[in-house]
Amino acid sequence: MQKTLTFLAPFVVAATLALPVAAQDDVKADTVVATVNGTDITVGHMIIARATLPEQYQQLPPDVLFKGILDQLVQQTALAQNFEGDVPPRVALALENERRQLVAGEVIEKAMAAEISAEALNAAYEKTYGSAEPSEEFNASHILVETEEEALAIITELEGGADFAEVAKEKSTGPSGPGGGNLGWFGPGMMVPEFETAVVELEVGSVSAPVQTQFGWHVIKLVEKRLKDAPPLAEVQAELETQIREAKVQELVEKMTAAAEVDQSASDGIDPTVLTNIELLE
Repeated sequence: MQKTLTFLAPFVVAATLALPVAAQDDVKADTVVATVNGTDITVGHMIIARATLPEQYQQLPPDVLFKGILDQLVQQTALAQNFEGDVPPRVALALENERRQLVAGEVIEKAMAAEISAEALNAAYEKTYGSAEPSEEFNASHILVETEEEALAIITELEGGADFAEVAKEKSTGPSGPGGGNLGWFGPGMMVPEFETAVVELEVGSVSAPVQTQFGWHVIKLVEKRLKDAPPLAEVQAELETQIREAKVQELVEKMTAAAEVDQSASDGIDPTVLTNIELLE
């Protein structure tokens, strides 16, 4: 199977030795930066090449990447120009798949970019939060230790008048220990089930019996609790807009697929393991 050509490792060092001059204001996507046997390489080609680099290379400064990407495109162009014979099936099929994916992506991008009306946004908010009951939130602290015996000893210490926060600083093995064991506010589903169940059963100011979770043994103090109303629209607008757009895209995909004349009968009886048979592409 063909391997992707990469010249990235050596070009990072080389690029630092020959940096490009400052870009001009009139540079456009079709601005030619090099020619190879009469074939143009443009700024647009370079932008696309950078966008398809692995993430670790995209983090490099543009002045480091510029020369390296240009050299890579020049090398690839020279190699491609020297190809002889028919394009192998694997290459032709890969190009078809890539074009299909990119063009389909443009249809999705256009759908995602469509403006969302205030009516649609308000309807989504009402559907999600309109009938929601206020949820209970808790502010609790805990002391995490390895054994039940340690937890029981801590409870005895607290019953004797010890300060919860000071004991947490001294003995808790959890990351909240240095802060006196305080976990801040949290709602349903944010803690492991055993911990949440214990918190729900506590009265404000009271301390739990030892509670075992996957992390160890906890001694929990409920500091405060409150009812949290539905968030205002402005707070969740971005989230709702994303949901609306995703729903529109899904609807579009289903609509266009349903409208297309599709016949998958030719796939019946084909062994799925054929997907691993790379030799078919040779």
